Amino acid sequence: MKRSPQSVLLVLSGTGLLHISLFTDLYLRYVKDWMRPMLIASGVLLLLLGAADAWSHRKQASSRDEADHRVREDYEEHDSHCNDHSGVPRTAWLLLLPALSMLFYAPPALGAYTASRQASKPVVQQDVFEPLPALSPLPLTLGDFTSRVRQDPEQTLKGRSIQMTGFATPVERGEGWDLTRLLVSCCSADAQAVKVRIHGIKAPPADTWVTVVGTWHAEGTLGTSSAAVALDARTVNKVDRPSNGYMDALPLPLSSY
Repeated sequence: MKRSPQSVLLVLSGTGLLHISLFTDLYLRYVKDWMRPMLIASGVLLLLLGAADAWSHRKQASSRDEADHRVREDYEEHDSHCNDHSGVPRTAWLLLLPALSMLFYAPPALGAYTASRQASKPVVQQDVFEPLPALSPLPLTLGDFTSRVRQDPEQTLKGRSIQMTGFATPVERGEGWDLTRLLVSCCSADAQAVKVRIHGIKAPPADTWVTVVGTWHAEGTLGTSSAAVALDARTVNKVDRPSNGYMDALPLPLSSY
């Protein structure tokens, strides 16, 4: 692969990284917020490498034009040597599609397709639970709801009206649908799903972000591992997807659905 296209690919990749990390929040579809400085640094580095590569190519071309005919044989030998290895740099063309996508069309965030192929994240062992505020409905994250349903011996969720936010995921087996959050530790490649089964209201379209209000679906013994991580929904309201959807955050403001 020639130096000039390689320089263009480096510049496009660097520009794409800087575009999504400096001027938009699209980078949050792929990585956690704390990685933003590293994305910016990587974008700057790619731009510098592209500029240096282009300058080197221009300098070499100028030198070749001024070279005496007596060194042409050495030049051709060098050019042949470069061509012998041209098969390896051609893989750099693989950078073209992601570079252009970062500039013109960002792939959608992970959603129901990914979540439907994962089991819900295991519950972390918890022995002590803080008292719940006297709110109705009570805003909870999906993880907090799961932990209290399965481990809280005081059964503090019994009879309480619960409010949670996530996106809709269809289920292949059983009744209802899953209210879901995808959590990432570093980037979207390590995403894990947290799910709560929703009963009583027809499922919204897959990937629709909603806030659900309802009560615990009485199946099994509350406060033990036999308790169903499920909700009998009274209302389902559509909400906008948060800028950082890879967090198990508290419910979003409601809008009509």
